[in-house]
Amino acid sequence: MSVVTTNDDEFPPEGCAHCATIETSGEKRVEQPQKKALLNRIRRIEGQVGGVLNMIQDDRYCVDILTQISAIKSALDGVSIQILSTHANGCVRKAVQEDGGEEAIDELLQVVRRMMR
Repeated sequence: MSVVTTNDDEFPPEGCAHCATIETSGEKRVEQPQKKALLNRIRRIEGQVGGVLNMIQDDRYCVDILTQISAIKSALDGVSIQILSTHANGCVRKAVQEDGGEEAIDELLQVVRRMMR
């Protein structure tokens, strides 16, 4: 199974190799293997949101604003797909190998259902 990305150089298909899950106060934490690239993408999206804010303040044409909002949603979908892919290739794969992964698969399916709404 290959990783779906917008730039193959940014995100190799390795998943979270050891899925270093740390549980603190009942909260799961996983170090993202491509954290720097993800943060860069989120910062770009943050800039786009600021641009939309300025467009609204400057009374720009509605269609132009909606076009930018559509681009933001698309960029966020790309980040979501990358994190989902990393999770499936790392965390879920590890759970399946260790104990059949029923709980991890159920959780993954719930996330996919939420993303499709």
